[in-house]
Amino acid sequence: MATTIPSSCLQDIYRAAEVKERTSGGEVIKLHVGDPYFDPPEEVAEAFMDAVRRGETKYSGVEGMPALREALVEKLRTDNGLDTGVSRVLVSPGSCQGLSALMQSLAEPGAEILLPELHWPVHLQQSLLAGLRPVFYKLGPDFLPDPDTVAAASGPRTRILLLNSPANPTGAVMDARLTGALLDLARAKGWQVISDEAYEHYVFDGAHLSVASLEREVPVAERIVHSTFSFSKSAAMTGYRLGYVAAATEEAADAMKVVQEASIIGTSTPAQFAGIAAVGARADIAELNRKRVMTNRDSALPRLVEAGLLRQLPAGGWYALADIGCTGMDAETFATRLLDATGVAVVPGNGFAWHPALDSAGSIASAAYAPWAQHLIRIAFCVDPDALERGVRQLLAFVRDHAVE
Repeated sequence: MATTIPSSCLQDIYRAAEVKERTSGGEVIKLHVGDPYFDPPEEVAEAFMDAVRRGETKYSGVEGMPALREALVEKLRTDNGLDTGVSRVLVSPGSCQGLSALMQSLAEPGAEILLPELHWPVHLQQSLLAGLRPVFYKLGPDFLPDPDTVAAASGPRTRILLLNSPANPTGAVMDARLTGALLDLARAKGWQVISDEAYEHYVFDGAHLSVASLEREVPVAERIVHSTFSFSKSAAMTGYRLGYVAAATEEAADAMKVVQEASIIGTSTPAQFAGIAAVGARADIAELNRKRVMTNRDSALPRLVEAGLLRQLPAGGWYALADIGCTGMDAETFATRLLDATGVAVVPGNGFAWHPALDSAGSIASAAYAPWAQHLIRIAFCVDPDALERGVRQLLAFVRDHAVE
């Protein structure tokens, strides 16, 4: 199966930008990757190094260190409104691996997973590698799902609904009404819900609502929402590779432990000590980091709205999805030529709308990008403010120079 799954648009442009930087000797303005310009607080690095110096470098359990999991249970209770316990919280080497392990633990032969038509490509890759069959639900003009549309996309083999708010790549944020309606739909249909909340602390318009907080009054054995979180975004710990999953039930947590045992054995112990420090410092850093990214959004992106490339500013997350159809180029051509001519790297947005068809054995029979996404590009605005300013300026000049009359 893995041999039939291509690398994502994210990896393709990442490699192209590396080659451009290495061969040209000049700067590449990296608006293609979600890596923040700010660093974790000093106590995070100190906790990591102190753990190494003390010799705290042995295996931890497959579910993670008890001290970190206990700290996360309290964080989830106070910050997210989740009623969970240590036995249902599992630490992972990045939320990406946690998502992958969660999908494998929930997968059944022939089961379908509902993904948004505009999705993080890794969600699709993870689904396919878990043996799940992806089915895509449509989004409205505001990039938000409609419960009726989601229901219409489902079928008798649907088992999982994936939600991502704030969303990558669109920046869309679901409000309480919509979140509740989608959860009600999933419960009525007998689905499990995976809620990817990597950008939980980056909501600029409205407020973040954890889907699982709506299940607090539901008996644990009857809960259906599995939540994933990341230290990469909130604490800017991208290279530490640390995330965690709050499983809905004890049964789901036990199944995920088996997947963890078979795939990672355990998460880096020094990184988990760093995570404990990050959880302790979150009150000081979460709002500061949110303001940093929002300042970037508000200073650089309005010009893209004025130029007609963005419908509106993204309500959350780290990315904006722009339409460069006025150039007459498809997204891949535009991204390649922009990088070659200006040294500005962006991600072709058609890669966020790859919709493969599977044969009866679950292998990819055909693969196509949704035609309506052929002029979309994703821009990361979590980067250095000066680089973002220069990158947006050069992108706009490139669009003006290549606009089709």
